[in-house]
Amino acid sequence: MKLTHLSGIAAAVLCISACSTVPITGRSRVSLVDDSQLQQAAAASYSQLIRDPKTVVLNNADAARVKRIGQRIQTAVTRYMNANGYGAQIQNYSWEFNLIQSPDINAWCMPGGKVAVYTGILPVTRDDAGLATVMGHEIAHAIAQHSAERASQTALAQVGGGLLGAATGGKSQATQEIINQVYGIGAQGFVLLPNSRKQELEADHLGLIFMSMAGFDPSNAVGFWQRMAAASEGRQKPPEFLSTHPADATRIAQIQRDLPEAKKYYNSSTGKPVK
Repeated sequence: MKLTHLSGIAAAVLCISACSTVPITGRSRVSLVDDSQLQQAAAASYSQLIRDPKTVVLNNADAARVKRIGQRIQTAVTRYMNANGYGAQIQNYSWEFNLIQSPDINAWCMPGGKVAVYTGILPVTRDDAGLATVMGHEIAHAIAQHSAERASQTALAQVGGGLLGAATGGKSQATQEIINQVYGIGAQGFVLLPNSRKQELEADHLGLIFMSMAGFDPSNAVGFWQRMAAASEGRQKPPEFLSTHPADATRIAQIQRDLPEAKKYYNSSTGKPVK
């Protein structure tokens, strides 16, 4: 039996019994890993991070802005999730928004709503809309349960590797090593990395809508991602097919295509979804 048949059977069997749906996009995702377990681990790690007074920034305008914008997006997302049958997915979220002292151009959201924005990204965000863009994107990763999905995909790849090992058990050790190496490259290049890039684009899509729901004009997202691209100019990057993230041009083009949908949710006066 061919390698692709083995991995396909493993994926099909597990997906039938363990799939859920991403809010708004409606995409089916593999859910072999319980997101609530990741939330517990994330909460412990986040608590340790913000315990260090040299790490977390408190009591300044930027820290207050991170909390204010984060809470606006949280309120809008919670309203949407509860109104559309997804409330159970976030019922155990314990949201936190903190500014972290670091020169890195970075931000992230852990499962369970633990958000960190690094001071190094603030010159790129520039204003409230830019900050809402990056925070909406990171919150989207958590709402779409991308961490649990990535863990599930890795588990599926391991299952496929186990099936392959059983199927090639009678071959020489050298042959088994070559086949396993090819399988590892194939799983990474044709499954894990492409899915990671798809998750990034999905987080962009959801992030546009979340910032719109919170009353921020999603048109500003284009400028933010253009500034992000400019900030990384001169750095050596892998080709897109070997990267966890889409190319800058791919990302910006997709955001421009997603803007008409996102604007349907935008109401600058109330911060509530138009739909």
